[in-house]
Amino acid sequence: MTKALKKIGRSFRKLHDDEQGADMIEYILIIAAIALPLLGVLIYFKNDIGEWISSQYEDVKAGEGTDPDQ
Repeated sequence: MTKALKKIGRSFRKLHDDEQGADMIEYILIIAAIALPLLGVLIYFKNDIGEWISSQYEDVKAGEGTDPDQ
């Protein structure tokens, strides 16, 4: 009986000491902490961003700002 308990105890210790994959989870959490608020801002301001990009595209298409003497 004691052999079985010692074996189970060793198994639990090995499981507790195993840190494989912990670094990757930390990296994923850091990326999520940055990406989720950024995604929220992009969704909140999507109309304003779309209008700004559209106006920039129209300026480029019209050739505005290409004269070096301006």
